[in-house]
Amino acid sequence: MNAYLRAIRLERWPRSLAIFLGSAAFFFFNRDALETVSVASLAWRLTAAFLLTWAVSTANYILNEIVDLPYDIHHPTKRFRPLVQGEIKKFPFALFGILIICVSLAASYAIFAGPFFFSILALFGAGIVYNVKPIRAKDIPFLDSISESANNPIRFLIGWFAFAPKGIFPPVSLLLSWWSFGNFLMVAKRLSEFRFLKEKAGDYRTSHKRYTRNYLLFGMAASAAICLLSFLYLAHSLKLQTFYMILPFLLVLFFLFFLKTMSEAEVMEEPEKLLISPKFALLAIVLILMFVLSYFIDTIGQ
Repeated sequence: MNAYLRAIRLERWPRSLAIFLGSAAFFFFNRDALETVSVASLAWRLTAAFLLTWAVSTANYILNEIVDLPYDIHHPTKRFRPLVQGEIKKFPFALFGILIICVSLAASYAIFAGPFFFSILALFGAGIVYNVKPIRAKDIPFLDSISESANNPIRFLIGWFAFAPKGIFPPVSLLLSWWSFGNFLMVAKRLSEFRFLKEKAGDYRTSHKRYTRNYLLFGMAASAAICLLSFLYLAHSLKLQTFYMILPFLLVLFFLFFLKTMSEAEVMEEPEKLLISPKFALLAIVLILMFVLSYFIDTIGQ
């Protein structure tokens, strides 16, 4: 594969599937809206929203590849990235990223309403906050995982506003639960790096110089607790009885992630790759089916 294509990390496309959760949640909480949308319009808006999200995410990966060049050389696998290896040139690579973001923002503004455009813009802004000085949140302990996992609720909002009229927002407890689930995964990834890279961890990720194993374990526990409590509040406040049946499966999911983090003999792979594992894939399918069941059984607020 061409080095430039490898550098933009097209294989990360599954992360952009999170927008479908936002769209599904909108129709879950606004059930009459589904009757007003044709199949063709549904397919078109979902496809456009996914491609635009993927494009902006790709631009963020280009930004990350460039600014992290001095750090990736210390990582056991990232040191083989094309830019680190000198297989591509920084200037044309950066121009390609600028072109992608300009086209994506213009298309978002032209196709969708304001809230969708600002959600797409927020996704790009999150990449800047995470990667670029003077903030560069990825160098600050815990703010690094918090800012990186902010992509979860942002992608969720992109999917939501692909269909939601202006002024209709998702429950805050749902966004908080989805954000904290992502934060759990990002802290788990850092604990995996901390365990495997040991004294070299700080050379790759500056925040590791101030992390300890106990801090990271506390971060995982706190994120899991916030996720589950927010989920319970959502179920209670909207009287979603089926959601109580989902809770044990979420606990199992957190437990499996924790076991994998603590037993992995190398740096844990990206979260989306975990679905290749049969047990994670099966659990994900069960959770999806239970949310579908809730759509047909539960009545919002009753």
